[in-house]
Amino acid sequence: MPSFTSTIREQLASVLDWEDAHVSFDKAVDGIPETAQGARAAGFPHSPWELLEHLRLAQDDILEFCNNPTYAHTMEWPGDYWPGSAAPPTPGAWTESVERYRRDREALQRIAREVDDLTRPVPTGSSGQTYLRAILLAADHAAYHVGQLVAVRRALGIWP
Repeated sequence: MPSFTSTIREQLASVLDWEDAHVSFDKAVDGIPETAQGARAAGFPHSPWELLEHLRLAQDDILEFCNNPTYAHTMEWPGDYWPGSAAPPTPGAWTESVERYRRDREALQRIAREVDDLTRPVPTGSSGQTYLRAILLAADHAAYHVGQLVAVRRALGIWP
C-alpha cells in the first residue's frame, strides 16, 4: 500500500498535466495550424504562440529557480516573460517550445517525486518559497493560461 507521502507526491506530480478539471496543456496545443499560431482573435490580447511561449518562459524560470543553486532572478515582468512577436519566429519554433515545455514539466514532476522535503525553502528563495510552492505556482499558472489558449482557439474557430 502506498504511503501518504508517496500518494501526495504522485498527486502533486500529476497536477502539472492532468485533465481532471480542465483541458490539459497537451490537448490545448495539439493540432493548431501553423497559419493560426500567430493569429490574434478579436477581443483577445494574445495569440496561441504568445500564450505557449509565455507558459514555457514562466515554467522555465520556475524550474531554474528550483534547480540552480546560484539562481538570481533577473527577468523583468512582464516583458521578459512574453515573446517579442505574435507569431513563431521560425518554422520550428512552435514545436521546439512545446517540447521544451514538456521536458521542463517532467523535470518539475521529478522534483515533486524526489526532493527530500517539499516544504523546505528553495536554496535561493525566501522562507516561504518552497519546492511545494514552486510546483503549485507552475500548475496554477499553466491552468490559467491553458484556459486562455482554449478560449483563443474557440474564438479563432480552431478548437475541436
